[in-house]
Amino acid sequence: MFPVIFIGELPDKTMFASLVLSSRGKALSVWLGAAAAFLLHVVIAVTIGVGLFHLLPHRVVEAIVAVLFLVGAALAFKESRATDVDAPADPDPGGDRKIITTAFVVIFIAEWGDLTQILTANLAAHYHSALSVGVGAVLALWAVAAIAVIGGQTLLRFLRVSTLRMITAVVLLALSVIAAVSAIR
Repeated sequence: MFPVIFIGELPDKTMFASLVLSSRGKALSVWLGAAAAFLLHVVIAVTIGVGLFHLLPHRVVEAIVAVLFLVGAALAFKESRATDVDAPADPDPGGDRKIITTAFVVIFIAEWGDLTQILTANLAAHYHSALSVGVGAVLALWAVAAIAVIGGQTLLRFLRVSTLRMITAVVLLALSVIAAVSAIR
C-alpha cells in the first residue's frame, strides 16, 4: 500500500500545500498539523470513506476546496506586498499551535475527495484489511509531508520572503482554478 499511496500523493495539491505552509512556519509544526490531518483522513477512508463520498457530491467538495485555495491566494498576495524585503523570515509567526492548526485545516479540507483518500478507501474495501491499508497509507502520506516541509524550509535559503509569498499566491491561485475546473466537470 505504501508505494501506491506515496506515488499518488507526490504530485498532489496537499503536498504543495504542505510545502507552501512550511515556508511560513516551523517545519515540525507544519508536519504535525499535516500528519494529524492525514491520519484522520485515512481513518475516515478505511472505515466510512465510501459512504461519505456518496453523501457529498464530488463537485461540491471541489468547489469548497477551490474557494479555500482562492482565499489563501488572496491572503498570500496581500502578505507578499506587506513583507519588508530585507526582513528575515519569521519561522514561527503566531506560535506553534497556530501553525499546527493552520496546516491541519488546510490539509484536512484539501484532502476531501482526493485521489489518495479514494484510493485508500478502495484498497481497504478490495483487500478487506483496514488496518494494513491504513498503516501503509498513513506512513506514505507522512513521508510525502516530510519531503514537502523540508523542501519549504530549504526554499527560504534561496528566496526572499516576499518572493516566496508571491509564488505561494500564484500556486494557490492555480490550485483554486484546478479545483474549480474539476467542480465544473
